[in-house]
Amino acid sequence: MAGTLAACGSSDGGQGSGDSKTVTLVSHDSWAASKDVIAAFEKQSGYKVNVLKDGDAGQAVNKAILTKDNPQGDVFFGVDNTLLSRALDNGLFQPYEPKGSDRIAPEYRADQGKHRVTPIDTGDICVNYDKKYFADHELEPPRSFDDLVKPQYKNLLVTENASTSSPGLGFLLGTAAKYGDGGWEGYWNKLKANGVKVVDGWEQAYNEEFSGSAGGKKAKGDRPLVVSYASSPPVEVVYADPKPNAAPTGVAQGTCFRQVEYAGLLSNAKNTKGGKAFLDFLISQRFQEDMPLNMYVYPVREGAQVPPEFVKYGPQAKDPETMDPAKIADNRDQWVKSWTSLVLK
Repeated sequence: MAGTLAACGSSDGGQGSGDSKTVTLVSHDSWAASKDVIAAFEKQSGYKVNVLKDGDAGQAVNKAILTKDNPQGDVFFGVDNTLLSRALDNGLFQPYEPKGSDRIAPEYRADQGKHRVTPIDTGDICVNYDKKYFADHELEPPRSFDDLVKPQYKNLLVTENASTSSPGLGFLLGTAAKYGDGGWEGYWNKLKANGVKVVDGWEQAYNEEFSGSAGGKKAKGDRPLVVSYASSPPVEVVYADPKPNAAPTGVAQGTCFRQVEYAGLLSNAKNTKGGKAFLDFLISQRFQEDMPLNMYVYPVREGAQVPPEFVKYGPQAKDPETMDPAKIADNRDQWVKSWTSLVLK
């Protein structure tokens, strides 16, 4: 999710000795944190924070794998449960169990035997809808995957490419979880016949094509349904001026797939000591409580408070689709290949 970039420290990238005073975070484009929270870490730890953003999550993970022998930084943030096995199988991370790991809710933990990654946040990939469009057309918004293939929703949905976008892949996995190995392709055939539009990434889908977002309105987007996040509606409230009494967008609760994002110490990090200190910080109460209104995700630390407007406008999905990471690992590449030939050809 989009947010405001945190203040970054010097840009030497921690390329000096292991006691370098700069720690470099490599992340996807949606990384954001409050300046005062980063400043507090810098003051307490003695390290300056340098942030290197590297595109969409899928792109950032692939680049990190390609550069793993001489990494661009010390810590990588933003690999999620849809791509986790790719990162682990390619030896991207070295083991480290951050201080405070025992406070992470058990359902988000992964790789417990080796501690190569640490859960940082969670969110739900879901279809969002433009409330005004559906009110104007006297049409009930869709509530489920099944609804999306009905004739009344023809040519209304835009989603992201499952091979280039994290939410696009999450939406594909949600349909695979819902309809099973033998049913998801038939579902996508129906979705394609019902006029689903596919674009490269979330920014284009949400801020250009979707009629319900502030950006989409400016761009004259004409799709009132978009694959985004359950936590997208608060964005439309928090950044609006004047602030509306209700979010202009809603969430189709029966279309959600639970996403968990992780961070880890890169295998050949130059500044491992600084990297470990930064991982400790990422699961600290202060950072976890800072995340919701910066990256529009939920904390994974038990007891971390969530801002009221986030709870009000972007509650977590009650019953999202989920999938065992091992099943994702076994099937992801083949599913994406099949999806590409089915939907994009």
